[in-house]
Amino acid sequence: MPELTVEQIMKLLPHRYPILLVDRVAEMDTEAQTIVGIKNVSINEPFFQGHFPGMPVMPGVLQLEAMAQTGGILLVTLLQTTDVIPYFMSIDKAKFRRVVKPGDQLHIEVQITTLKARLARMKATVKVGDEVASQAELMCMITPREAID
Repeated sequence: MPELTVEQIMKLLPHRYPILLVDRVAEMDTEAQTIVGIKNVSINEPFFQGHFPGMPVMPGVLQLEAMAQTGGILLVTLLQTTDVIPYFMSIDKAKFRRVVKPGDQLHIEVQITTLKARLARMKATVKVGDEVASQAELMCMITPREAID
């Protein structure tokens, strides 16, 4: 499948600046249920003002959010509808192995391991170059948009 631009991503996800944390989709394989998203980390990110002044570090919770958003793009694509929104249910086995700093480019790799009518489980890894920065197992509930409007 061809890569997706940020404009195409915004048609699939409800997130917007400053919380949209996927700039581009580099790869997506719907048969293998895998995706690779890209996040370019800039010093202009609003969270760097307070995390941490003089030593900017991307919060781990935002790396988890980037994983979830990348997985959400894949889910919405697999379900072939934008009438659903995936919501976090759980995060397991989260590990943070490398500091993420301004100038880093995150390669967010997600594979869906279980997909049911209202539930999805996925494994995700964030890499900077060849180094693993973070990883986790995520579970989300697939909710019809009309249920939250």
